Amino acid sequence: MIQNLEQLRGLYAAPGERALRKQLDHIDAHAARFIALSPFCVVATGGVHGALLDASPRGGAPGFVKPAGARTLLLPDSGGNNRLDTLENLLADPRLALIFLIPNVQETLRVNGRARLRDETEFTDRFAEERQRPKLVIEVQVEEVYLHCAKAFMRSQLWQPDTWPERSALPTMNQMIHDQIGAGAPTETQEQMLARYRDQLAQETTPSA
Repeated sequence: MIQNLEQLRGLYAAPGERALRKQLDHIDAHAARFIALSPFCVVATGGVHGALLDASPRGGAPGFVKPAGARTLLLPDSGGNNRLDTLENLLADPRLALIFLIPNVQETLRVNGRARLRDETEFTDRFAEERQRPKLVIEVQVEEVYLHCAKAFMRSQLWQPDTWPERSALPTMNQMIHDQIGAGAPTETQEQMLARYRDQLAQETTPSA
C-alpha cells in the first residue's frame, strides 16, 4: 500500500515541463472559447468536518457559464432536486472545482477556485434571457485553469456512437430508485419519464422581469 509521497512518486516519472507550465491563473482566450462552447460541466465541492466530497452535473445551452473578466466565472443555479448539496457545501467551504466538456471534443477544461453565492439582481439579471432566471448565481473566483489532454476520452471512446450501449441495458431511473427505496408509486417507462422531464423543463421557462 502506498502511504507516503516518496512511495507514490517512485511509481511515476516526473511531470513534463509543458504539463506544469500550462496551468494558468486566469481565463485566457482559449479557455473562454472552450467555456462558450460547453453545454455541460461537473462541479466538485467539499463540506465541513471531514464530510464526503460531492460532484454534481450542471448543464445548459452552450455558454451557460459566463466569464466576468479573466478571473471570474458566473454559474447559474438551475432547478434541481432541492437537496442543495453543492450550495450547502460552498457555504461551509468555498473551494470548488469545475470540469467543462464539449460534445465531440476529446479535451476537457479544468477550473479551480473559490466561490460565493450571489442572489443580488446584478448577478441574476445576467441570466434574464436564459430558460430560467436563477434564484442565485455561483460566482467563481478563478485560481487555476488547466486544459486537460484527450487520453481519457480516447481510452473510453466516449464520443464514439458505435461503442455506446443501448439505453435498455439499464432500467429507467424511476425503476432503479423504486427498487432501492421501495417506493410505492408505480414505475414509469423510459418514454413516460422523458415526457415528464420535458414538461418540467418547459415549465422552467420564465419571462424576463
